[in-house]
Amino acid sequence: MIISGPSLSKNKPEIITKLNSISPKIAAKDHTLWGENTEAISRLGWTDLPNSSRDLLPQLDALSAWARSNNLVNVILCGMGGSSLAPEVIAAAYGKRLTVIDSTDPAQILRSVPSDLLKSVIVIGSKSGSTVETTSQFAYFANLLNKANLEPSDHIVIVTDPGTSLDIEARKDGYRVINADPNVGGRFSALSAFGLVPASLLGIDISVLLDDAQDAATGFISNNSPAVLIAATLYSNTEQFINFSDTNSGLPGISDWIEQLIAESTGKNQRGRLPVVIEENSDFDKNLKVGFADGDFDLIVNGTLGEQFILWEWVTALLCYLLEVDPFNQPNVAEAKDRTAVILDQISSGKLQALLPVYEDSEIAIYSNIDVKTITEFLQTSVKYFAVMAYLTRGSENEIVKIRALIAKRTNKPTTFGWGPRFLHSTGQFHKGGQPNGGFIQITAESDVDIEIPNKPYTFSQLILAQALGDAQALTERKLPLLRIHLKNRRTGINKLISEF
Repeated sequence: MIISGPSLSKNKPEIITKLNSISPKIAAKDHTLWGENTEAISRLGWTDLPNSSRDLLPQLDALSAWARSNNLVNVILCGMGGSSLAPEVIAAAYGKRLTVIDSTDPAQILRSVPSDLLKSVIVIGSKSGSTVETTSQFAYFANLLNKANLEPSDHIVIVTDPGTSLDIEARKDGYRVINADPNVGGRFSALSAFGLVPASLLGIDISVLLDDAQDAATGFISNNSPAVLIAATLYSNTEQFINFSDTNSGLPGISDWIEQLIAESTGKNQRGRLPVVIEENSDFDKNLKVGFADGDFDLIVNGTLGEQFILWEWVTALLCYLLEVDPFNQPNVAEAKDRTAVILDQISSGKLQALLPVYEDSEIAIYSNIDVKTITEFLQTSVKYFAVMAYLTRGSENEIVKIRALIAKRTNKPTTFGWGPRFLHSTGQFHKGGQPNGGFIQITAESDVDIEIPNKPYTFSQLILAQALGDAQALTERKLPLLRIHLKNRRTGINKLISEF
């Protein structure tokens, strides 16, 4: 692993000394580093994963052999946050095809269904066993397999913590279950069963990932380790925003994984660091830049995928120590979930009150909690950054991503982009728990298709809308400026939005 860049020379010696002193304590799982009564008591198992995950190898070898013998060549992963982002990066880095369903958008789910279910294996990944997106997807695929006269337990693999309701029920119903380490949080789980089960089914030699991570981790308790130097840089050389780019790095998607790790871990108590994933190397603002390949950056990190995974987990833990926040809890994530449940009950009972738009035409309707009627007016709001949250179809509607750079250029402010509801398990924590200085642009749309969720009184299109409205309520209650743009026609609406910028 090699790190370089001019920002490293700006680190303060006292910060380096402090981090050097606590690195051995992290390796020893000293949960008191982040205060009393913390999630760290039961969430420091990630430090051992490069070694302890080797215990999974016999199970994973058997699972891989089972998939090969049954010609299960289409691998589909249903998961959210840490259960999906790391496997997606692993697959891309090794040039393997992994279909990830990390959405409740019915169009995205339908386009992810393979043409040949007989040759498919579906991985259901949920740490808690109760993630609404993943349990809904599980029910959908089990029903789909039954309709195709296929036994669901012959095509579905469960990854969850031991003792969850999903673990208990899945075993009772005859599913293959791989238990993850309960002492590892979701966003620190890249090298756990959540990352390794899909990788194994794809035929990836996961021992290489673990070897590389282990080699890197052994050096992190030494003075002035890469983890210490990077954490000190992120703390000392920026107040809030950090640009990340993995362009031409050979590790596509690693920036999105780091974004979730840092934003959800640090964004609480009205402090934190917000990664801004950028598409082009020239799209930098005046904040710290981080890169993963040679280029004009403040900081460049060159390393294998296994090294990158364990490095950034250490960096995040060290950074949270400096920020005095618990890296392992997510106190504000549940807010949007709770509001979503209430809204779903209102939808099911027909009691959901329709909101009045501040502007409407044949293509879009605009809603806001502040006195604006146009997108242009909203972009003039006095905020430090903008966050675009698109509850659309990832894969077929990727054109919408363009507005992130367009807004950043027009406003000269850091701008993030997140697919909804995926970002709720990532930057969603920072939006509500970090510095309260963002402006939020939700994009929702009419659904051209819909899917029933077995044994639920609502559909996937109703679920994704409820998730958007639930998060909007959580932001509005904090008096944070919010603009929701509802597309009546997806294609023309997206084109209209892009032309607005």
